[in-house]
Order: sequence, then structure tokens, then C-alpha cells
Amino acid sequence: MGIAVVENIIGQTVRRDIGRMKRFVEGQLEAAARSILSTPNAHVGIVTGFFIRNAVPPSPETDGLGGMAHMAAALVNLGIPVTVISDAPCSKAVWAVTTELPQEVSLEITSLSEASVRLLRDRLSAGERPLTHLIAIERVSPANDGKPHREYGADMSNDTAPLHLLFEDAGWQRPWVTIGIGDGGNEIGMGILPEEIVRDDIPNGRLISAATPADFLIVSSVSNWGGWGLVSAMAILASKEEAARLLADFNPERDRAYLTAAVVVGQAVDDSRIDLAATPKMSVDRLPWEQHAQVLKQLRAHVDGYLADLPRT
Repeated sequence: MGIAVVENIIGQTVRRDIGRMKRFVEGQLEAAARSILSTPNAHVGIVTGFFIRNAVPPSPETDGLGGMAHMAAALVNLGIPVTVISDAPCSKAVWAVTTELPQEVSLEITSLSEASVRLLRDRLSAGERPLTHLIAIERVSPANDGKPHREYGADMSNDTAPLHLLFEDAGWQRPWVTIGIGDGGNEIGMGILPEEIVRDDIPNGRLISAATPADFLIVSSVSNWGGWGLVSAMAILASKEEAARLLADFNPERDRAYLTAAVVVGQAVDDSRIDLAATPKMSVDRLPWEQHAQVLKQLRAHVDGYLADLPRT
């Protein structure tokens, strides 16, 4: 029941009912965690950054940045190298958050061109320790019309690099396992969902429904929570010594530091509403940081309790 509880915590209803999406992907959180932990010489890439043109100033959302940071911190503490990937419009906020990580990670920033993404793809698949896993968290996917859309339907083609190409096989054999984390139906990875779930359960779902799949999909009520869920699942599956390293920076204090860097330095904004221009503030998906901290505390208490009940070896 350890990981099933994690799924319930990260999928608790907040702004919309994601129950059908969550049920469809049951078990994939555990499978994703096992895949990373069981891979020799793992190297994980994390793609994030959701740019909002009409924000003041134009900036990426806060969502996705904190989840990226917690996953990166956990992995590097375990000795797994991490490459954080984003594009030019989101670069300042993504960079700001990485400066708060406990250890150094690689940072790759592409331009908005397809050529730039393809060059990055070639680099990530080569070298002494090529990428083995690629995670997208709160990163928009093209819909069936070939265009990426914000939640209310606006076309983002001119605002975002086609980083979804890193997750596709067409014309190129990708060498890494892919994991998608999202909350709204328009993110990379959501392409594995039956079309009717997003169409019927998500506002504007018929238009924005993601076309890009992933090998594993993690659905959460806030994308950051999905990243937290992956850290929690890995800790539950790992040895106690490994779990301690995974959880060393998994706490509200570090989360507040990540969000502060995103907002104060990176000018990240709290949502993508069209009726009210988003501004930098200490909130994610229109929920104050304190509410997110309570969810993180729930996860940490559950994981700590689960590990404490394991027999000593």
C-alpha cells in the first residue's frame, strides 16, 4: 500500500477532478521509479518550463520548477547525474532554481528552433554516460492539430521549443526511457490517455489534448506534486540507506527555497489565466505555498512511517 497511498496524496482533488486520468495510470508511478532505480549507470534528464506570454513580466509558471528541483536533488544525492533541460524563454527561472540545488547539475537551454532541439538530442544520446531516462514535468505537448496549447486553448507555437521531439521515435530510435508528469491533459506524456478522458474531463480538452506519449505517465493534481510522488516512490522502493539519501532535501524548507528562487530571481508566475495577467508570487496553480507545503508534509510523513515499519536488516 505504500505507493498507492502516494498516488492518492498527489492525486487528491483540488481544482478539478482528475479521477479517471489517475485510475488509468495506476501503477505507472511505481514502474517509473523502479525503472530509474534498476538501471546501471543511470543518467536522468528533466525537461520543464511552461512559458506564459501574457504574464507581467512574460515568464514561465512556477509549477514544474519545484518538482524538477526535488527530483534533481534526490537523484544527485543518490549519485545519479541529472541534466535539466529547458528553452530560452524559461531559462532564467529554471537556472535560478538549479542554483538552490544541493549539488551541481548540468543545464541545457535550447533556442525555439527544431534544429536546436535535434542537436541537443544527439548530444544527450552520446558521450561517456548518455541519458538513460527523460522526464517531462509541466511541459506542453502538441495536440492533434500539431500545435501546443495553453489550458484555455491559445496556440503556444511561437513561445516554446519543440522539446517534445526528445520523447518521440519517428525517424529516430530514442535510447532512453520516457516519463511524463502533468495535471492538465496538455502536457508531454498525456498522449497515452484515451482521448475521451481529456476531452470530457478537462476544459477545452478536445482542443488541447496532448498527442505526445511517454513510456510511463504520472498524473497529479499539481505537476510539482507528481515530481514529489516520484521521489517518494523511489524512497519506498530503495534500501533504507538509499532512501535516506533520496530524502535528504525532501522537505518544505527546501521547497520554499526553490520557489523563492523561481519567483524572486526568475520572476516565475503562478498560473496561466487569460482573464487576469499572472504576476510573480509565492504560489503555484493559484494555491499559496503553505497549501503545497502541507501536501509535501503528508508525503514525507507517509514515507517516513512506511520506512520505519520495515523490518531491520
